[in-house]
Amino acid sequence: MNFSLTSAQLEIQARVRDFAQNHLAPLARAMDENGAMPLAMVRDLADLGLLGGPLPRESGGSAWDAVSLALCYEELGRVDSSVRGFMTVHTSLVAQCLLQWGTAAQREKHLPLLAAGQIIGCYCLTEPNAGSDVASLESTATPEGDDYILNGEKIWITNGGIAHLALVFANADKSLKHKGLCAFLVPTDTPGFRRVKMEGKELGHRASDHAHIYFENLRVPKSALLGAAGEGFKVAMSALDHGRLGVAAGALGVGQACLDACVAFAKTRRQFGQRIGNFEMIQSTLADMAADIEASRWLVYRAAWLTDQGVPATRETSIAKLFATEAAVKAANEAVLLHGGRGYSNEYPVERYYRDIKGLQIYEGTAHIQRIVIARELLGKEGA
Repeated sequence: MNFSLTSAQLEIQARVRDFAQNHLAPLARAMDENGAMPLAMVRDLADLGLLGGPLPRESGGSAWDAVSLALCYEELGRVDSSVRGFMTVHTSLVAQCLLQWGTAAQREKHLPLLAAGQIIGCYCLTEPNAGSDVASLESTATPEGDDYILNGEKIWITNGGIAHLALVFANADKSLKHKGLCAFLVPTDTPGFRRVKMEGKELGHRASDHAHIYFENLRVPKSALLGAAGEGFKVAMSALDHGRLGVAAGALGVGQACLDACVAFAKTRRQFGQRIGNFEMIQSTLADMAADIEASRWLVYRAAWLTDQGVPATRETSIAKLFATEAAVKAANEAVLLHGGRGYSNEYPVERYYRDIKGLQIYEGTAHIQRIVIARELLGKEGA
């Protein structure tokens, strides 16, 4: 086994790390306080080649492998989960899904614009009464001649308020359950597409755009279908595999940021005449944190590597997401405690890491759902 990164992967890691640490980090606290990400950040991500990283060169991308993309998400997540979340939705849930399922015409029309940041994508799956249970979606897609008429609503749609292109899931035949689902590419300026900001204030990811979206007799042509009619469930699941890897890598970044902050604080904070890092309880906390983060790293990288080999990696991706998010939750909890009163305010970024990481336990399937996915992969179908 070779655990070394290639020169190309190292270059991508270094480029994203430089951007994240020197450009993004100084803005992260203000973005969190203001509750918004400057749209200029989208241009910055595009100019660096990040938004189109995993797309083919003919689509305006750089043909990154999955490991390179995971490294990118790790470095962004290490500094700001809202920006990492924006890119995971835009690039992994929308662009990579379109690349996998789109027609030649759909790919040619949308992918170069997504890669260049000229349009923003959002992924419209979650509903008030359906999230992880995709087969229970209540939004409808009624065939009418050469069109479909969409009705329903979606909630907690990241990028929903600023997106130009929405990947929308709706049910064309509820009697077929998940086999009746369809996926559509919907321009957000289509009549009948209405969006408002989610009510309340988020616990974390406060610089993300979260929208409540309504479809009111929204008419789209059958050419808007992504994949064939009835393949929406397959489209959604394939997109979630991409998204879960992005979340896992982002959680790894949060965990690493917590460890970095704790090590720096333990070296400089002095109590009882010595640095607190000299105390065995602090050392034990740091050691456990380092072990968990390192385990997370190789679970994430291995899931990405398997994806690059063309091997089905749903189980490994769910394991990586489950372990990395749980490890980062623990790391963030310990980081706030270790920082004491300083960790209880946004004077130090560990307070934001503590709030943000809870979202990663939920996004793209909660920790509970990941356990179900893993167990089903282990057990297989009864009688098989």
